[in-house]
Amino acid sequence: TNPRPSLVTQIQLTLIHKLRAETMAMMTFLSRTLCLCLTIPVVTGLVSNLSGWSKVKIGRVPAGPIEISSLGCGTWSWGNKLLWDYDPSQDEEIYRAYRAVRDAGVTIFDTADSYGTLELNGRAEILLGRFERQYQEEKSNNKPQSNMFDFGSFLGNNDASAKSNIQQVATKIAPYPWRITRGSVVQAAKESLKRLEQDKLCVAQLHWSTANYQPFQERALWEGIADVYDADLCEAVGISNYGPQQLSKFSERMKERDVPIAIAQVQYSLMTARNNEILDSCNEAGCRLISYSPLCLGLLSGKYDLDNLPRSGNPRRQLFRELLPGAQPLLGTLRAVAKEVGKTPSQVAINWAICKGTVPIPGARNLAQAEENLGAVGWSLSKAAVEVLDIASEGMQKKMIENVFQTR
Repeated sequence: TNPRPSLVTQIQLTLIHKLRAETMAMMTFLSRTLCLCLTIPVVTGLVSNLSGWSKVKIGRVPAGPIEISSLGCGTWSWGNKLLWDYDPSQDEEIYRAYRAVRDAGVTIFDTADSYGTLELNGRAEILLGRFERQYQEEKSNNKPQSNMFDFGSFLGNNDASAKSNIQQVATKIAPYPWRITRGSVVQAAKESLKRLEQDKLCVAQLHWSTANYQPFQERALWEGIADVYDADLCEAVGISNYGPQQLSKFSERMKERDVPIAIAQVQYSLMTARNNEILDSCNEAGCRLISYSPLCLGLLSGKYDLDNLPRSGNPRRQLFRELLPGAQPLLGTLRAVAKEVGKTPSQVAINWAICKGTVPIPGARNLAQAEENLGAVGWSLSKAAVEVLDIASEGMQKKMIENVFQTR
């Protein structure tokens, strides 16, 4: 006969059975919870992918010959006193926003040599360079020491991750009246790099077309931006505020010069017109559409109404006073969708632009705005929700005014 187990053995067996039961119960709970989470998109019918419980990480998308983050960051407000009430004392808070989006994987930053008011001209480029140096210094100081069990480092995975998170500056060169030679465009790119304290731009862009008012300058600008690429001052070129027709012409000339186009950007939001035409043109040119002002200068954020407008003296005040009455049906739809999917109107508006295949570049001047923008990724509106928003957008009687430099 088998000997009777000792008291100690009996206690051990009891603990093992109890632990096994608790483990099975926990696995059942987690399994049911996961199934419940996976059914949420089906129940709401408005969201098709909800990201899990981990920290948001931005994905990558192709843009001509390069890859960029699927969400970018605009820097128009960094240095702009007139519209955004910028003051150098805000730089520390702007850096907190910068650090947050960089940690999340945002790499593409849109800027311009004209960003900044009067004596602050070029301020955005200066801050972008300064912020990235500070960010890399902080990462270096906080980097844990590697050890013999760091298989990611051994396999080179860490190097690949670092390369995919390199800052990508897409700066726009303004076609000022005195920039009438191709050499002046190359010189402007060099001056931007000096402010950034960097050796090469990711994308060198033309800020707008002069076709509407000074067509003879256009050819010099095109040749100049191609010369910037040939001088190895950028990885690719891009344009801003070009319509479908002008983009097509520009694309043909860049093909003749063997210069790759990465991006084309226009004002693109639920409040703008002619959205689909420029998307088709970008596909034909093989470049990515960048949607600037995806929140229509803040109007789509839900923060403003006729009793709560931007400060007196801010040009947005009168603009919002004119647009808000006719925008109520759209804003109502936006709020309804946001409530249904558990997001804010801003996040839904940005996600809508992502669903259209664009890379939105909302601005961020503080940590709260950065976190709000990051809440627009990691999930997707369903086709039904996009269609509902499309219908509301198309029904707008008075849309956002176009950029004065926008061409056809």
